[in-house]
Amino acid sequence: MKIQEIREIIKLVDGSSIDEFSYEFEGIKVKMKKNGSGQTQQTNTSTAQAPQVQKAVETSAPAPAKEPEVETLVSSEAPEVPADNHADYHKILSPMVGTFYESPSPDESPYVQVGTKVSADHVVCIVEAMKLFNEIEAEVDGEIAEILVKDGQLVEYGQPLFLVKAN
Repeated sequence: MKIQEIREIIKLVDGSSIDEFSYEFEGIKVKMKKNGSGQTQQTNTSTAQAPQVQKAVETSAPAPAKEPEVETLVSSEAPEVPADNHADYHKILSPMVGTFYESPSPDESPYVQVGTKVSADHVVCIVEAMKLFNEIEAEVDGEIAEILVKDGQLVEYGQPLFLVKAN
């Protein structure tokens, strides 16, 4: 990724209503998070350097109250479903970075639950990105075996959302 591309992304994030942006490609991670003043801070690390970055951020944080937030951000990326445990299941992946919603609105029931039979064109959730609500479909016929994220959780591009036992 070129420095000019990163600068353009920073300008876009600054000018938008999103508070946090993450991008990962070939082991390089770019994360931006707006401060309260509307400025963005940027980190660019490789996957192998993540523990060092966490330690550096924790020791340089001026207030102890920020440490749990940093730990949560770093540790929330680590848990991922091992592929060997769920080889028989189809994974429904997030097609974008955004916020996961299990129902069309807070007062309605979820699109699916564990055990729900779905067809390939059945809507299973919504991922909201920049005020656009994108319906995510099951992609296969089968049964929802596991829901891997919680309602309102920020999801990454390519992150598994559901495990489906395909027919």
